[in-house]
Amino acid sequence: MRIIRYLGQYLQFMFEVLRKPDKGKMFRKQVFIEMDHIGLNSFGIVFIISIFMGAVLAIQTAAQTDNPLYPGYLIGFAVRESTILEFSPTIVSLILAGKVGSRIASEVGTMRVTEQIDALEIMGVNPANYLVGPKIIAASIVNPALIIVSIFLSLVGGWGSTYIADVVAPNEFLSGLQMWFVPYEIFYALIKTVVFAIIITSVSGFQGYIIKGGALDVGRASTKAVVNSSILIILFNLLLTNLLLV
Repeated sequence: MRIIRYLGQYLQFMFEVLRKPDKGKMFRKQVFIEMDHIGLNSFGIVFIISIFMGAVLAIQTAAQTDNPLYPGYLIGFAVRESTILEFSPTIVSLILAGKVGSRIASEVGTMRVTEQIDALEIMGVNPANYLVGPKIIAASIVNPALIIVSIFLSLVGGWGSTYIADVVAPNEFLSGLQMWFVPYEIFYALIKTVVFAIIITSVSGFQGYIIKGGALDVGRASTKAVVNSSILIILFNLLLTNLLLV
């Protein structure tokens, strides 16, 4: 029953979020602000994770295929497929759920406990739309760009590991990156990323929006936002993979 109640509250919350903005100009301005907070502020962690993720993938793949019967270019091919199909869209989204999701939940939650949301309602502003709507749109635009950057950096990291760890000849690795490329895989990764971006921002905003209490409750809301977003990302990853790839 508790899950059904939360689901009903979430759907009602999303109905308010998706309503037409009260002030379009202010809404658009807020979207650009959120694009900066969500995108540019997350570039550093995406850069570090992607580079090392690609390097580790290349080294582990080489270790698992340490057989003269396996051509070296298969390492590059495997790293590319793993990066595009799973690691960049899913793992990076899970990282963003922790970084961005906790920030959104604490920001909205703080406004709730300090009665700023109540003040917006008194002024006739739709607080759910004003506070969370721009975040959803910004994340839906910026997160796919971050994933494209992550894919590129991961492949660069894998290529760099061929020099550092000497797992395979660099030219063979590059040949594997170019073999049997299917453009649809990029489309699949971006579709997943947009869905994950909506999950992260809407669930985190919802957790902050419904809390009651004080500072401790804001912390609990941030934790719930990260946990619930991560669970839903994993669940929808399975569903989207079954729908788009099988």
